Amino acid sequence: MILADKIIRLRKKNGWSQEELADKMNVSRQAVSKWESAQTIPDLEKILQLGTLFGVTTDYLLKDEIEEEEFSNDDSSDTTVKKISIEEANTYLEQRKLASWRIALATFLCILSPITIMVLSILSELPNPIITETTAGSVGLTVLFAFILCAVPLYIYCGFKNQPYAFLDKNISFELEYGVKGLVTEKKNAFRPTYIAYNIIATCVCIFSVVPLVLLSFSEDEILVAVALALLMIIVGIGAGMFIVAGTQNASMQKLLKEGDFTEKEKKRTSVKEIVGFCYWGVLTAIYLAVSFLNNQWHLSWIIFAVGGVLFPVVMCICNYVADKHKKD
Repeated sequence: MILADKIIRLRKKNGWSQEELADKMNVSRQAVSKWESAQTIPDLEKILQLGTLFGVTTDYLLKDEIEEEEFSNDDSSDTTVKKISIEEANTYLEQRKLASWRIALATFLCILSPITIMVLSILSELPNPIITETTAGSVGLTVLFAFILCAVPLYIYCGFKNQPYAFLDKNISFELEYGVKGLVTEKKNAFRPTYIAYNIIATCVCIFSVVPLVLLSFSEDEILVAVALALLMIIVGIGAGMFIVAGTQNASMQKLLKEGDFTEKEKKRTSVKEIVGFCYWGVLTAIYLAVSFLNNQWHLSWIIFAVGGVLFPVVMCICNYVADKHKKD
């Protein structure tokens, strides 16, 4: 039996498709197809990786005269490949469902946090101000930090709850026990209409958020403009929350199934994007606060976040390009 036939036999024995084996080996599906059709032969490194993955000796893989499987005595693969049962999968999915609402709430609070200082800053600049600039700044900052103080524990709590499943976000091998893939696929398909609806509604909500500001921007009444800004932030917060609820729940199922952004290839991309994204929004927030404090234009400096949001997808595309180019090199 030649190597190609052995790869087919072992792959089918484990219930994997060519694409699934490709993900585990960090190669393309076409490469696996060529191995199995004997068009090409894996290099020595890949043969060793196949032996570890299937738990067989390299002698069995390389020597055509050895027909019966020779299992490796190295049990290290058993310790690195985690098996996920139906109970664990259900617990994880339920935990992420609850986390999606908590994260959405925390994000909503963060988006709302600047509203008070923006509105009070506008009111303090009226011809007959109902509040002084000093009081507006003090009260506004107090409310801002109060909102953030409520949001941060939610993020931390969700992070701690997700720690037992942190391996799903890392390049750590795991397998689904019998029946788990079918269960998760069924849940994902059932959630699909909700996921689409949430994204459509959230997109429309975010687009609509600028309507109050546009309608009232021509008004000379500063109070109405302040109200419009507050409405904009509230509506954007609702839209962002809907994106988070739908995205977090869908991502949890994709992680288990190793689909979408959570294939072995995309995980490596994601780790880079997370670091860049964290730095990007951190720097953007620092710029926002610096500009706002220096110019005391809180009612205008929010535009920094709007511009930053538009540029963020461009930054992510650059990250993908650099990651792909680095991999090819």
